[in-house]
Amino acid sequence: MELDLTPKSPRTAYSGDGGSYLSWSPDDLPMLRAGNIGAAKLELSERGLALPTYSDSAKVAYVLQGHGTCGIVLPETPKEKVLPIKAGDAIALPFGVVTWWFNPNSTQLVILFLGDTSKGHLAGEFTNFQITGAKGIFTGFSTEFVGRAWDLSHADAHNLVSSQKGSILVKISDSHAMPQPSEADRVGMVLNCLEAPLDVDIKGGGCVVVLNTQNLPLVGQVGLGADLVRIYGHSMCSPGFSCDSAYQVTYIVKGSGRAQVVGIDGKRVLETRVEAGYLFIVPRFFVVSKIADAHGMEWFSIITTPNPVFTHLAGKTSVWKAISPEVLQASFNTSPEMEKLFRSKRTSDEIFFAPPK
Repeated sequence: MELDLTPKSPRTAYSGDGGSYLSWSPDDLPMLRAGNIGAAKLELSERGLALPTYSDSAKVAYVLQGHGTCGIVLPETPKEKVLPIKAGDAIALPFGVVTWWFNPNSTQLVILFLGDTSKGHLAGEFTNFQITGAKGIFTGFSTEFVGRAWDLSHADAHNLVSSQKGSILVKISDSHAMPQPSEADRVGMVLNCLEAPLDVDIKGGGCVVVLNTQNLPLVGQVGLGADLVRIYGHSMCSPGFSCDSAYQVTYIVKGSGRAQVVGIDGKRVLETRVEAGYLFIVPRFFVVSKIADAHGMEWFSIITTPNPVFTHLAGKTSVWKAISPEVLQASFNTSPEMEKLFRSKRTSDEIFFAPPK
């Protein structure tokens, strides 16, 4: 069966005064369904509010642009956390959390969601449940049930449920006060990938911040790892693969470049250009490599395991540096001189390679 790994942009699922909700469809990107992965993007306009919602999937949220406020209610907790959020923030959202998102600013707030749909209603798609609004859960209950649940009269119950005519995203008036976010609520909930210590930093090549159970323990409940990778102009990301049976889901945040993916029987299954806004998925054990254009490239990825392990096929930490010279020579059917030349290269470079001088 031919694999279609072509990078895709999302479709607009909803748009209104408060902003837009966009999602990637498994019909457009079949690997979403194959990998049980969901992907969506929230774009909030000034004073836009994404109404309180829960989802059928655990997710990682990544703030692509802007700054604003996020409300999170964890299961069986009596009080919400109200977080200030900004570009570079990664937030782990386990099953059962209720969230709302608000943009108090004139610049757009954009948030990416990547997650695991293996326990969801639809493979490769998030199903979100609105608590309020025209499509909210309580619009489906009878007034009798709502009144009994909330200890309200039938008239008050009907008024409360039916007053919000908007759905999913709404714009609220300037006069309506919203909760003030607390820096203390960010602790244990958020890792800013633009400010966190670098896990890898290669001069002239690139850098990476890895999101895992050590720096954000909640990702253990989500079951996903993530990273933010930046490679500089004309630099290369070493060919490599996830060696723990994980899919790599990559969103290009900035810049552009070229990507190649090689799979079974040495077949190149993808050779394409990628640019900001594209999403693509690398199947399990397939090898991927990228080369940035002149202005570099930045991407945010999730890996479908909370503590991913990668094997690289070039650089000082590659498997070729570990394999004995005799086996390498026989495997390539080459001369001892060529084996020595090959082994003498990339002795100090790791993962990211600066452009040739």
